[in-house]
Amino acid sequence: MSETERNEAVEVTEVSPEPTDTPSLLAELNIDEVVKERDEFKDIALRVQADFENYRKRAASQLTDEVDRASGKIVESLLPVLDACEAAVAHGVEGVEQIWSALYGSLQKQGLEALDLVGQPFDPVMAEAVLQEEGDGTNPIVSEVLRTGYRWKGRVLRAAMVKVKG
Repeated sequence: MSETERNEAVEVTEVSPEPTDTPSLLAELNIDEVVKERDEFKDIALRVQADFENYRKRAASQLTDEVDRASGKIVESLLPVLDACEAAVAHGVEGVEQIWSALYGSLQKQGLEALDLVGQPFDPVMAEAVLQEEGDGTNPIVSEVLRTGYRWKGRVLRAAMVKVKG
């Protein structure tokens, strides 16, 4: 190492300042402000995390609802097939009952329910009254189901056509 390099090394070591008065540096920092700022950032982070969790749950719920609605439309398009099979079974056509039973069973496993309304009070959400017979004048009661109504995963997919007494 040459003489010039040693002088430069000495200058570098002499230039670097060393903290001599540590308590005075701490006194300059306002710890309360730093703690307050930290708490504010922590609150912001917690709010953002909660907002994201709420968004994630809402998005998952909306996706499930959309899938249920889309599959409900497919099932609704199959209802005339179920009606035709049901009518064929009622008229004694051979071989249709197995197909109707298999189709209805598969749809039932996925969430389709037939509405059983005979003897129940008439509910316009669940049934459409197409015939009415005289009754005792009290609350109307479903006396006969003319076309089966269906519910898909808790929602009325198609209202039943019924005869009402009362």
